[in-house]
Amino acid sequence: MVFGKMSPIARFIYETMPNFDSAGYVVFIITLLLSALVYKLGFAKQLKRSQNLVIFIFLFLGCLILTFLAFFLPIIEGLIVAALILIIYKIRLRNEKKQNA
Repeated sequence: MVFGKMSPIARFIYETMPNFDSAGYVVFIITLLLSALVYKLGFAKQLKRSQNLVIFIFLFLGCLILTFLAFFLPIIEGLIVAALILIIYKIRLRNEKKQNA
């Protein structure tokens, strides 16, 4: 009954993992990695190491909340789409800079 309401990727993870505890950790790790990737691709500036550490601590804490939302909302799917859009943007930007140079 609950599996029918879960987002597709979360449902797939829970169906394929051996137990529910490890599936929850996998959802958290995927959410954290995708959030860090989207941050680095779209929003990161050159900061000091200590400032980056503070940002990633808060990113870690925010991903704890996002993990609970990712069970029933398409958080992971949205992060994948955002990462793909930012990757395409970075590739096009790099190609444009090469053509101008």
